[in-house]
Amino acid sequence: MTAPGKPIPFADEISVWGMGDRYEERTSRFDGAIVWTLSVPEGAVHPVLPDGCMDLLWIGGRLLVAGPDTRAVTSSAPPGGQCAGIRFAPGTAPALLGVAAHELRDRRVELADLWPGGRVRVLTEQLAEAPDPAAALEDVALRLAAGTAPPDPLMRYVADRLGAGWSVADTAHRAGLGARQLHRRSLAAFGYGPKTLARVLRLQRALALTRSGTPYAEAAVEAGCTDQAHLAREMRDLAGTTLTAYMAR
Repeated sequence: MTAPGKPIPFADEISVWGMGDRYEERTSRFDGAIVWTLSVPEGAVHPVLPDGCMDLLWIGGRLLVAGPDTRAVTSSAPPGGQCAGIRFAPGTAPALLGVAAHELRDRRVELADLWPGGRVRVLTEQLAEAPDPAAALEDVALRLAAGTAPPDPLMRYVADRLGAGWSVADTAHRAGLGARQLHRRSLAAFGYGPKTLARVLRLQRALALTRSGTPYAEAAVEAGCTDQAHLAREMRDLAGTTLTAYMAR
């Protein structure tokens, strides 16, 4: 999950989204992760677009996990309008959290549903007392990583190649994986097959280009779409909106 509009992670980016919304992010000390905070008016809603990532969230005094999305969802702001999170790169969170990504696909679940309740209560108390919940979440992730086996390096390679615009076939070949094996391992690491991940990452590349001022047609082709019409279809299917509406927000 990426906070409203789910921008591709850019280090130390600060963005303002809509009337009264404020989103800030920075590069985490955890490899490949982004730490973010979001402030929105109480009761407000904001769009969340797929990005291939999973997040550990602190929202309204609760610890939650956001699984990988296949479509846009709408989230409501908690009382007080404050939330924080650490967004893990594709393929990273399952090993850290001890759950296959496909089990959380298109879901937001309480961390207590995945871990022993006592362990989560201790973490919840620590987060509640922390002056900077986002930094506290980062510390949690770093402590977890110190005692957890690292994520599958081959799946990180797959995510990096697909994120760079490689085809699924070329990526599988270079990774030394057959189609079925790649699909099975992708489900566990990313929550869906490599073709879906490639679509999601391609859309995020296109959105990053348009936010930087690249014309729509040029951004579509540079991101890997056949043309602007192809990008428009991907926006409707994955983001549930049009590129013009997204950029207007």
